[in-house]
Amino acid sequence: MKNNKIIVPKRKGEDGYKVTSVRLPEDLFERLNCFTAKTELSRNEVIITLLTQALDIAEIKEDEEQ
Repeated sequence: MKNNKIIVPKRKGEDGYKVTSVRLPEDLFERLNCFTAKTELSRNEVIITLLTQALDIAEIKEDEEQ
């Protein structure tokens, strides 16, 4: 019996994620790849984890009054 289903692929971006592009210095890219290789995660998963934690502890330095 034939499969009579019509399969409609999900459009990219409809999974709650937004796509962005960043330019990294070559040495940082290599460090990221080395770090990722030591995990069982994708590069994307590592970036999300590190960026989330960095944003949790990052502060914006206000200009000091002169």
